[in-house]
Amino acid sequence: MAGYVVVGTQWGDEGKGKIVDVLAEKMDMVVRFQGGNNAGHTVVVNNEKTILHLLPSGILNENSLCVIGSGVVVDPFVLLEEIKILEERGLNVNHLRISDRAHIIMPYHIKLDILNEQRLENNKIGTTKRGIGPCYADKFSRIGLRISDLVDFDTFKERLKDILPIKNDQIVKLFNEEPFDYNELVESFEKIREKLLPMICDSVVLINDYISENKNVLFEGAQANMLDINYGTYPYVTSSSPTSAGVVEGAGVAPQCLNTIIGVVKAYSTRVGEGPFVTELLDEMGEHIRKVGAEYGATTGRPRRCGWLDLCVVKQACLINGLTDLVITKIDVLSNIDVLKVCIGYEIDGKIVDYIPASLKSYKNAKPIYKELPGWNEDISKIRTFNDLPENCKNYIDLIKDFTKTDIALVSVGPDRSNNIYIKNL
Repeated sequence: MAGYVVVGTQWGDEGKGKIVDVLAEKMDMVVRFQGGNNAGHTVVVNNEKTILHLLPSGILNENSLCVIGSGVVVDPFVLLEEIKILEERGLNVNHLRISDRAHIIMPYHIKLDILNEQRLENNKIGTTKRGIGPCYADKFSRIGLRISDLVDFDTFKERLKDILPIKNDQIVKLFNEEPFDYNELVESFEKIREKLLPMICDSVVLINDYISENKNVLFEGAQANMLDINYGTYPYVTSSSPTSAGVVEGAGVAPQCLNTIIGVVKAYSTRVGEGPFVTELLDEMGEHIRKVGAEYGATTGRPRRCGWLDLCVVKQACLINGLTDLVITKIDVLSNIDVLKVCIGYEIDGKIVDYIPASLKSYKNAKPIYKELPGWNEDISKIRTFNDLPENCKNYIDLIKDFTKTDIALVSVGPDRSNNIYIKNL
């Protein structure tokens, strides 16, 4: 039995999609365990870019069964559009399954997401306005609709009849907006229901059957450790747990099934949306990294905030997720920078720490403590062995390994699935 997990160690956008795509070649199953279409995973194969939102990043490998797990919130209209785009490119998606326990993002969730962000004004969270938070809120308030309700459509209609007045009250009384029409909602879901039915399954049984048969199963999350609802920069976080612990809850498997837990580290730091960012660069260097790294959101197109690598953030991810290995991505972006800086601690109220405080106020006031390293000017995108890397690049990688006390398994030196240096077999 081999249970693999891929998680982000920073604020997302580390390149998890590429790593899942690379690993999927030897996987029997790839499972997405949390989040929704607020994520964008970019996979590049033979210079052709594919941006995925709900579909697992292993979908391009037809030999891997791809499962959208119970912990995911699903906008079925977005999912079907994503499937259509791949099919129009001649790609097969018949190996996709959807958990009957996954919750449905309803049109009123999207509306409320937009209205809540507008209402918060200067204190907005910076959500993607895809309805993710309101859907998770309804899940835990026990007024959510699940994929299984589409199988028994009478149940869907009965539950919607009870739930919709609650949501319409919020929309009308809090925001003075137009309510949703019950019949129109029912009709819209009735039109797409038949397309979804063949994909719906009991994912808990399916996933655990694969595990018991000693097949390779890869669990893929969205976002990253610093956006975790419990351990991220709350409230500027996502609405679920994109950690290795989230796999257990979101996929319905036991902890002992997870053998290899891989953390993906971008060689510098980026963040989308609001919230504190200690190493953010608001100067020409930040703009240079954004331009060279093409740091724009795959889901929203928003320019990402860029900064130096923060190893305190990565170290915390190693601790919380129990990472067995690290994968470093986009290190090629740092070529041609004379001096590189890496954050190895914070000064907070005169005290030196190397962990993330819970207090947002303390974290906002943290001053980064940097270690400076000389850069390199060589083009490393065609290098395929660690020893062939420039000495200064190897020193940069070794610093990450030594500070986090975690082995480096792979270094990505370009966006294509072939642009990799393998240091350790995964």
